[in-house]
Amino acid sequence: MGRLTTHVLDVAAGVPAVGMRVELHDDGASPSRLLAEAKTNADGRCDRALLEGEAFKAGRYVLTFHVAEYFRGRGVALSEPAFLEDVSVAFGVASGARNYHVPLLVSPWSYSTYRGS
Repeated sequence: MGRLTTHVLDVAAGVPAVGMRVELHDDGASPSRLLAEAKTNADGRCDRALLEGEAFKAGRYVLTFHVAEYFRGRGVALSEPAFLEDVSVAFGVASGARNYHVPLLVSPWSYSTYRGS
């Protein structure tokens, strides 16, 4: 059985993004349904998989990273409104039997993601 994991790196400071709030939604449900919510740990990772085993199925998902909340909490001066308030990554899972790792590299002004292993 596969699992879904994530981690966040604060590329502006060159450190793991500690304490960032992350939400996972089932984008195939109507309306979209919250499946998991977590905060990143000292390594910028969630303490456990967001989905795994029988609960992790093929489908469409959205990970929402609350980046402005994170940067404000670190004392970073952001414009109002912030350029990036939340970063939502919509992605598809072809097989729940495989592992999906969706990391986020973020600054107050940019982000990048990819499918990791």
